Amino acid sequence: MKQTLLIASFLLLCITGYSQATPPKDTTKYWTIHGQNTFLINQSSFSNWAAGGVNSVAANIVLDYDFNYKKGVWSWDNKAIAGYGISKQNGTGWRKNDDRIILNSLLGRHASKYWLYTFYMNFQTQFTKGYNYDASGNRIFISAPFAPASLTFGPGFAYKQSDNFRVNISPAAARITIVQNESLSSIGAFGVTPGKKSLFEFGASLDAYYKVNLATNIAFENILKLYSNYLKTPGNIYMDYTANIFMKVNKLVTVNAGLELISDPNTKIPVQKNGVTEYHSLLQTKQIFGAGVTYRF
Repeated sequence: MKQTLLIASFLLLCITGYSQATPPKDTTKYWTIHGQNTFLINQSSFSNWAAGGVNSVAANIVLDYDFNYKKGVWSWDNKAIAGYGISKQNGTGWRKNDDRIILNSLLGRHASKYWLYTFYMNFQTQFTKGYNYDASGNRIFISAPFAPASLTFGPGFAYKQSDNFRVNISPAAARITIVQNESLSSIGAFGVTPGKKSLFEFGASLDAYYKVNLATNIAFENILKLYSNYLKTPGNIYMDYTANIFMKVNKLVTVNAGLELISDPNTKIPVQKNGVTEYHSLLQTKQIFGAGVTYRF
């Protein structure tokens, strides 16, 4: 894990340095390219502290890029996010607290001032293996790169007031869940039939984005994804909601806080009960808070 942290730090410095030395240039006047590289660190330590406490340290790196095209009635918005983070507490060792690869693409043709006919695509997976930990600290293997990976796509329509407020609805969206790992596919992880490596769903999806400035140098970002499978229990809706607060201290230094909630009927989380591992569909939560360096372009 220490090597991973050093590599992540080095990559961020290289990317930041390259961006500063050679700022990106649009190949045509129709493209708008911007993004940010963020490195966050969170640390706490205690010594003879009467109230108690556990020493901990965490580090996260997030790369967030937008590639947007607009010409006449056509627009094509693309977002790529890569995030990885690790944390350590006394007695637990290094554990990851963030691991994601997200690609979003929205092709649109204007129907009116704010409404568009669209074709939407979303892809998600992770970089490394994931584990759950029981009360004794034993780890249980639960995920891996492309286990799962999800691909959602379909035609629809969108309301887009600006880059900071848009809602896309696809009433005929396909969703493919991929589980390439043999041990996970053999137990039917993430909803696949045991022994199979993919699950096909057909239903409706909603993707919404809203970002607002709460005060000077404080921005609040909301991302919501919903999916209902027509083919099986359409009432069991997949939900992924992310809320981020970005507080800008100066040109480079930021304080970021994030909360993500996922409700996925296809994902069963292993839970130890009376020495027996049981699998349940539970609300997944993730919180990240830290101060660090952000380079925007």
